[in-house]
Amino acid sequence: MGCLTAGEQKYSRGLEGVIAAISSISCIDGDEGNLIYRGYPIEVLAKYSTYLETAFLILYGHLPTEKEFEDFRENIKSNYELHPGMIDTIKNFMMDAHPMDVIRSMVSMMGIFCKDKREFSREAKYLKAIRVIAKIPTMIAAFHRLREGKEIISPDKSLTYSENFLYMMFGEKPDELSAKVLDIALILHAEHGMNASTFSGMVTASSLSDIYSAVTSAIGTLKGPLHGGANERVMSMLDEIKSLEDVKPFIESALAEKRKIMGFGHRVYKAYDPRAKILKDWAYKLCEMKGDLLHFKMGDEIEKIMIEKVGKRGIYPNVDFYSGLVYTHLGIPRDIFTPVFAMSRSVGWTAHILEYLESNRIYRPRAIYNGPIDLEYIPMEQREE
Repeated sequence: MGCLTAGEQKYSRGLEGVIAAISSISCIDGDEGNLIYRGYPIEVLAKYSTYLETAFLILYGHLPTEKEFEDFRENIKSNYELHPGMIDTIKNFMMDAHPMDVIRSMVSMMGIFCKDKREFSREAKYLKAIRVIAKIPTMIAAFHRLREGKEIISPDKSLTYSENFLYMMFGEKPDELSAKVLDIALILHAEHGMNASTFSGMVTASSLSDIYSAVTSAIGTLKGPLHGGANERVMSMLDEIKSLEDVKPFIESALAEKRKIMGFGHRVYKAYDPRAKILKDWAYKLCEMKGDLLHFKMGDEIEKIMIEKVGKRGIYPNVDFYSGLVYTHLGIPRDIFTPVFAMSRSVGWTAHILEYLESNRIYRPRAIYNGPIDLEYIPMEQREE
C-alpha cells in the first residue's frame, strides 16, 4: 500500500458526506427539516416527554415502562453528587476559567475516582454513561456558585433533572414554566447524529479507551466556536443592534457586507431547523412571563427579514437562534450556554459511543500525500543557511 496522492482517491474536506458509522439513534432530514430520535419525531417528544425519559430512549432504544423509568431516574439522582476530591479541585481552579474548561477537566477526573474503571461489561459501560449525564449539571452549578463567591448547593433529589440544575445554579426552586422550557431545550439538544463532538468521542472510544476519556474529547470539540457557542454570539448580536427599530438597517447592512448573521444557516438543514420552530414558541412564553419581550421581538423581526432575503438559499434560523433567548431569560450566564449544551448532549455522545462499541473497529482514515518524495539527504555541515 503506497502513498495516496492527489487524483487517486476522492478527498472530502471535513469528511463531508463520508459515512463513518451505522446508527439507529437519530435521523436528520435536512431538506425537509425533520429530526427523529429512535423513530420518534422531536415534535412528539417535546410535547409529551421529559428530558430524562428522552435520555432513556436515546440510550436504550425504547421508551421506558414505569418501572424502567423509575429505576433510571433513581440511578441518575443517586449519581448527582461529586466526589469530595473533585469538589476540592474545583475550588482550586482559577475563577476566571471558562466553564467548558472546567467540565472538560472534571469529566476527565471522573476516570480517576471511578471505582469500577476496570469493569467493561455492558452494565458497567451504561452505568458510566449515566454518571456522566448525572454529574455534568452538578459540575456546572458548583463552579458557577464558587466563582460568584457563593456556597455550593447540593443536589435536591426531590426535583426533576431540569429543576435541580436551576436550583443548584441559583439557590431557589424554579417556577414551573422555567423548568419546563429548560427541559424542552435539553430534549432538543440531546442528540444530532454524526456531528463533530459526537464523532470525536467515538474516535476516542474506538481505541477502547474509557467513556470518560471519550466524553472529554467530545467536550473539547464542542468548545470550539465552529461547533458550540453560536447562541452566545446571537445574544451579542442583539446587544449590538440594541433596539427593534435598528434591526432592519443592521441586517441589511450586514448582508450587503456579506457578514454572517448569527443563528442562521446549518451544515445539515436546508429547511427551517425543526428544533428552532419548537423552541421559538417556548421562548415567547418565557419572555412574556418574564415581562421582557424585546429580545424576542428583535429575533422575530430578524427572522422575517432573513427568510425574505436568503430563505430561498436554504438559510433559516437554527436552534441556537432561540436557545440564546431561552437561556438568557432563565438567568443563565452566556459563558454557561455551551456547558448546558454539553449537559444535554452528554446522552447523545454516550449513546453513540456505546452503540459503536457493540461492533467496534478503531477509526483509521488515510490522508492524501502532496509532499516531495525521495529527497537527497545532505549532512548538516553542508546545508546552506
